[in-house]
Amino acid sequence: MLILAGAGSGKTRVLTTKIAWLIREKNVPAHRILAITFTNKAAKEMKERVAAQLPELDVDRLWIGTFHSICARILRRRIDRIGYDRSFTIYDRADQKTVLKDILKEENTSEEALGVKLNSVISAISSHKNRRIPPEEVVASDPKFGFMRALALLYPLYEKRLKKNNALDFDDLILKALELFDQDPETLVSYSERFLYVFVDEYQDTNRMQYDLIKILSEKHRNLCVVGDIDQSIYKFRGADINNILDFEKDYPNAKTVKLEQNYRSTQNILDLANRVIDHNVERKDKVLWTDNTGGEPVRYHLCSTSDEEAQRVVRWINLRRGEGMHLRDIAILYRTNAQSRSFEDQLRREGIPYQLVGGLKFYDRKEIKDITAYLKIIVNPRDDVSLIRVINTPKRGIGQTTINRLSEWAATNRFSLMEAVKDGEKVPGVGRVTAERLQEFVKLIDDLTDLAQALPLTEFVMEAVRKTGYEAMLKKSHQQEDRTRLENIDEYISSVAEYEEENEGATLWEYLQDVSLLSDTDKVDGEETGVSLMTVHSAKGTEYDLVFVTGLEQGLFPSLRAMDEGELEEERRLCYVALTRARKELFLSGAQSRRQYGSYQYARPSVFIEEMGDGLQMEQSTPYDRPAAHEQVQKDLHATRFTERFLKPDPLVNEALQFRVGDAIVHGVWGEGMVVMTQDLDDGDQMLTLSFPNVGLKKVKKSFAKLKRNA
Repeated sequence: MLILAGAGSGKTRVLTTKIAWLIREKNVPAHRILAITFTNKAAKEMKERVAAQLPELDVDRLWIGTFHSICARILRRRIDRIGYDRSFTIYDRADQKTVLKDILKEENTSEEALGVKLNSVISAISSHKNRRIPPEEVVASDPKFGFMRALALLYPLYEKRLKKNNALDFDDLILKALELFDQDPETLVSYSERFLYVFVDEYQDTNRMQYDLIKILSEKHRNLCVVGDIDQSIYKFRGADINNILDFEKDYPNAKTVKLEQNYRSTQNILDLANRVIDHNVERKDKVLWTDNTGGEPVRYHLCSTSDEEAQRVVRWINLRRGEGMHLRDIAILYRTNAQSRSFEDQLRREGIPYQLVGGLKFYDRKEIKDITAYLKIIVNPRDDVSLIRVINTPKRGIGQTTINRLSEWAATNRFSLMEAVKDGEKVPGVGRVTAERLQEFVKLIDDLTDLAQALPLTEFVMEAVRKTGYEAMLKKSHQQEDRTRLENIDEYISSVAEYEEENEGATLWEYLQDVSLLSDTDKVDGEETGVSLMTVHSAKGTEYDLVFVTGLEQGLFPSLRAMDEGELEEERRLCYVALTRARKELFLSGAQSRRQYGSYQYARPSVFIEEMGDGLQMEQSTPYDRPAAHEQVQKDLHATRFTERFLKPDPLVNEALQFRVGDAIVHGVWGEGMVVMTQDLDDGDQMLTLSFPNVGLKKVKKSFAKLKRNA
């Protein structure tokens, strides 16, 4: 069954009611139902709703969780069948970066020498894993193109290091589960037999690996129910494949399709705008949202003179609604890129309005929390070299970087884990007697903590770990305010462990670490915050607010210039649809005629999406009285640079006579020196160029927009 569920149409209720009905009316054992979601928050809500309908049911018997948590659960039981220990560690992005830095050091090279950024390498490895492309199939196809050459070097070494550390990254959780099913028929039969009914939420966001996993687990009984909305498919950059939902009826010819078109969240005025915009997409299945909540506040669109004025106007409206009694937690400011948050943050701070930045530095990403977590990871998995390096000298123990380098080299030569090298510190060349004694003290600390982990309840153990490692004493000795805040954060961390232990009676340390590792950005948002929420539209998916501001609606920003150049306008339109449908009662749209970019003001035209909304908008524009004092200077800057409408039409005087070829050295005004790595001739005589720059990576632009010069 394919359930096409529009925004706010009650898909979670439909899923959970169907699950409860199977258990209650059809006597399906709870453990034979699998329901997969994309966030822990959604999984928790599903469990709570099923429990509300079946109070007598132990919901922990239900297999409801994210793709990653379900696969982690399977791997904890069976991963030893493909050569890993069951106590594997899950690496986050920071851990991945540490692994790659260590590899660069061992290979006697650097990011600069390879001409790459490690974040780009991590993203490329993730992309390859999601398409199930192994390291050995990555070939440096063009010797002039440094990125693929670097990836062909680093990807295999990265995989070997993870295996040595008995660690998996997030993509591995699904990839190794598929590998387990491929290599161990007994496991495949066991789980495909077990799951009589399979449910998948947000099916439009699935990638190739997730599609394969769903197909394998549902193939035996063919009782598969997926819920999704093509119009909310916005994660192509993460590997999501919209064809999974578009082709569902081809993949499963006997499938039944049901549409959920009634929206229970927004007013009709808001839905009318969203329907008008998304109707311009071709890649979709016909669906029109409607609601009993007719009318509602008119949707306002304000064209501001500058981005600073846009921030002032948004905050002015927030103050107005706050004065009328609206809670700040019911207000959100949405934008296309993270960089846009600064002007809103500055203005909110000036007005003394609390806010939370969704997608900023989250609690579990803070240094002190990652340090304590690293200690706990070592206790569960002593082969976790990344965590070991993080804390072996934190607090200071006189074990410097030179010693760590010697230990790492000796471990690599002898094919040991770093912990084994630490234990044999006196045998390592260059490690003196005093340092070897310090290493033994560290080993004893970890051994003692390992024993305590077996003897104490989880929360009590974590409290002891914070004390015995010396971390608490280190912060208490400090007179810096920052370290006092870190102590408070550690107290909060212990509280979170206690809360977890209350909710999961008898939970082990590795279960806690696994669940924390699997938290998504959305899951880490503190639901008790009372401030205005600031976030990108991508981060806003799955949320809803009484009052929503969708900002930066300008050509080249929303939709983005890259999306327009690469023919991805439909995905940008779906992103706009998601933004509009976050609003329950009031929706304000805004854009700026000029926005500061790269140090100077750039002129922008209103977004094409504004035009597509038609007559449903209450249009407003700044008067001279409304404009900030800086407006006149902005206009002078724009006039002085003779700015053309760069987002809508090319400058015919730039690059007209130039034809670029692969290998040409070029100079760009912002990105600096680079090279042409791919060209495509267009029907209008223009060229689509793929450019490589040492500091910013790949850029894909039209020749007429790029304003390039050949570098002699």
